[in-house]
Amino acid sequence: MKFFSWQWARSIHARLALVAVGLALLILTLVSIGEIYMIHRLITDDLLTASQQIASRITSDIRAGIPQKPVLVSEDAHVDFIQIVAPGGRVIASSNHARDLPPLTSHEPDPRHPVVSFSFCLPQGWKCMQGVAARVTPQANTEIVYAAGEIPGYLTGSGLILAVVTQVSLLTVLIGWISWRIVAQTLRPVEAIQAELAAITVKDLSRRVPQPHGSDEIARLAETANHTLDRMERAIRRQRAFAADAAHELRTPIAGIRAQLESGRLYAEDMPEAIDAALRDTDRLEAILTDLMFLAGIQSLDIHACERLDVATVVRRCLALCPERAPRRVHLAAGVLVRGAEDQLTQAITVLIDNVGRYAATEVVVDLTRDNGDAVLVVTSDGDEEHVVTPITRLDTTPGREQRSAGFGLVIAREVAEAHAGTLVTTCSPTGITFILRLPRAQT
Repeated sequence: MKFFSWQWARSIHARLALVAVGLALLILTLVSIGEIYMIHRLITDDLLTASQQIASRITSDIRAGIPQKPVLVSEDAHVDFIQIVAPGGRVIASSNHARDLPPLTSHEPDPRHPVVSFSFCLPQGWKCMQGVAARVTPQANTEIVYAAGEIPGYLTGSGLILAVVTQVSLLTVLIGWISWRIVAQTLRPVEAIQAELAAITVKDLSRRVPQPHGSDEIARLAETANHTLDRMERAIRRQRAFAADAAHELRTPIAGIRAQLESGRLYAEDMPEAIDAALRDTDRLEAILTDLMFLAGIQSLDIHACERLDVATVVRRCLALCPERAPRRVHLAAGVLVRGAEDQLTQAITVLIDNVGRYAATEVVVDLTRDNGDAVLVVTSDGDEEHVVTPITRLDTTPGREQRSAGFGLVIAREVAEAHAGTLVTTCSPTGITFILRLPRAQT
């Protein structure tokens, strides 16, 4: 396997390391350029200052009438190229290093600028110089004093640049290696999470990703992944139970239809009764399929695209649909608005009221209130909890029909609540059953 590949280059590990190396190289390069500039500036400024001091001393001595020796001596070891040049370019005095040399430069300061700086390089591979030229007097025919010092070779050659490039390269490699190790250490929990997620299958949803200690982004990612797996496990278990219940409910009417048709084929005189029984089972089967289609529609609900509904109005409509089998005590707060699908909420609330009303012993209580940002509908009765809370039970709300039929009433109610970002809670006690439907209120 090649060390470099497109897959390697696309990995977060490699990209973070490359970003760190790139930033380090950019910053170190800028710092190094500034470092070279500052070193060069400091050294040349020191040479110019020392050269100007020596040139000022010599010009002062000449103006004071102090005779200058043919061989000049510098007080500063770095400024060792000194010349006194008479008008016409004749060197009348010089230091040992400047002996037998022509004037160091052709720059001659004018009376307005008696001191000027200059730089030059000696021929035949000699070093480069930095210095000043100073007029002795403002008159035209006056001597010029030149004082200069040698610029260190590492500034004029490639020595300093090579040293800085080597330093930058070593630091960049070191920073890249440290970044690679740090990123690898940081992403190690992510690799463990990835491996565990890859091992989780639908057959085994009990496994969870390892959650590192602390509260950083990766720890929160692992926590979120585990919460998501918890919800998925609960949803799949509920779907499996629902599929089993649905299969059982579908099998019963289908088996009844088959039995009636076979009986009618064997006994022609029983055909009218067999057809009537098959039609009743067909109606039952159609009701189950209608509930299944309704459940499929609930799962595709977009609550943000729904209209605003007055919950009290919906509850009154549901109370009118359900036959009053026991006295009702109703308290509905006005102006409680939610956002949702009217047909789905009507179906869910009707299921709750009809379930508790069918088995209520003395009364049914329907109470709609506000609780902070939620609309809370509480439906209570003292009915038989064994029949009411069976998830697959659906009570037929058609007037004049009292028998219990198969369906998915409470399943539908719970799915509607969750699709509307709410909850449906069932509480049972020896004195009765209570449904608590909680939905977020619409923003006014």
